[in-house]
Amino acid sequence: MKLNKKVKEMEGAEQKIIAAARRIFQRKGMAGARMEEIANEAGINKALLHYYFRSKEKLFQVVMTEAKMQMLGRLHPILGSEASLFEKIEKFVESYISFISLNPFLPGFILHEINRHPEEMVKMMLSNDKRPNLNKFFLQVESEIRKKNIIAIQPEQLFINMLSMCVFPFVARPLLQGVMNVSDKKFSLMIEARKKEIPKFIINAIKR
Repeated sequence: MKLNKKVKEMEGAEQKIIAAARRIFQRKGMAGARMEEIANEAGINKALLHYYFRSKEKLFQVVMTEAKMQMLGRLHPILGSEASLFEKIEKFVESYISFISLNPFLPGFILHEINRHPEEMVKMMLSNDKRPNLNKFFLQVESEIRKKNIIAIQPEQLFINMLSMCVFPFVARPLLQGVMNVSDKKFSLMIEARKKEIPKFIINAIKR
């Protein structure tokens, strides 16, 4: 019983550190973050932080891997399912926006790190054989084109359209809010509405 309690305490401390590191990394990036800041954010001393994670790089890798697995855990079942193409577009957009809404700084953070260290970030995001499998989705798009259900469009272009229309408002949020002069509450409502607006726009653009 005492051993189980100790294990749970260690797991709890580790998750607390990861959550704190996620917040610091998203605010300051990999280069700007300091282990001392992460320890303070987690409410622990620096020595204990180093006991769990010996370096900032190791902690960064854990945070990014966790985010990647959460995202792929949502998207893989959708893109690989037997749903219709239009259903997949709807579910993909809804799930992706829901995920980013819970992690609003993540897209900008990833883009920032990609610009700083492109090779390392790409390797990290596509490591452990967890590369997004888009083959079934691409083949489905090509099949719908042959059936003349949708216009001729490169499957890759369709996927980029879906992804970019979801991500851009989060990356450009300060600019968009300033230009449109909208409050945080209204912007959040607009993001929620995009779960319906994006699929409708894309489907109307490609269907015959």
